[in-house]
Amino acid sequence: MSDALIKLEDAGVYYRGGRPKGSAAREAPWALRGLSLEIRRGEKLGIVGRNGCGKSTLLRLLAGIIAADEGVVRYAHNRMHVQLLALGVGFEGHLSGAENAILSGLFMGKSRRHMESRLNEILDFSELGEAFHAPVNTYSSGMNARLGFSIALQTDPDVFLIDEVLGVGDHAFQIKSQAAIREKFRADKTVVLISHDARTIAQVCNRAVWMNRGDILADGSPEDVCDRYENSRRFL
Repeated sequence: MSDALIKLEDAGVYYRGGRPKGSAAREAPWALRGLSLEIRRGEKLGIVGRNGCGKSTLLRLLAGIIAADEGVVRYAHNRMHVQLLALGVGFEGHLSGAENAILSGLFMGKSRRHMESRLNEILDFSELGEAFHAPVNTYSSGMNARLGFSIALQTDPDVFLIDEVLGVGDHAFQIKSQAAIREKFRADKTVVLISHDARTIAQVCNRAVWMNRGDILADGSPEDVCDRYENSRRFL
């Protein structure tokens, strides 16, 4: 796979689950269809596109939360840790932010001791205060984003998938989150960020993909891809 950590080959995801057969496949509501993409080691890949274009479905496919109904998803090695940061994904509502931090780390193969030793860092970065010890089902979407991002910084996954959350919360936290991508992740860290904000993609990524209707329209430098995306929106 050369330097590719994840490789999609003609991958498709059917909206209703279970691959349709025969002539039904041609008319099926596919979220993704015939998608081929490499996620390369160390890159910061931005995926831009309008709502409903398949971005979030792609991240869930990359994370292994859903399986492809057709095509293949290949990983460079079997013990790869891929973490998806998305609002409302991965937290137990009746547990506190601190308890969810420990649980998330355990799912990522970290020890309880490791996660307990990182709780102060998670609390400080998230700026949740006393809410860190309250059930997450009392959190706002912005608080969920703060917690999820802060946990991910401490679990250190091989591939970090981010679903829109850099656009959530106040301006100061957005700036801090973007700085964390630039400064906290090592040079070999792989990050995939999806957004319909082309400016964010251009600021924090070194490669961009423009998606539309479950397929890729452009793949290249963030400046070129985001310019093409923004220009297309002016005519819609």
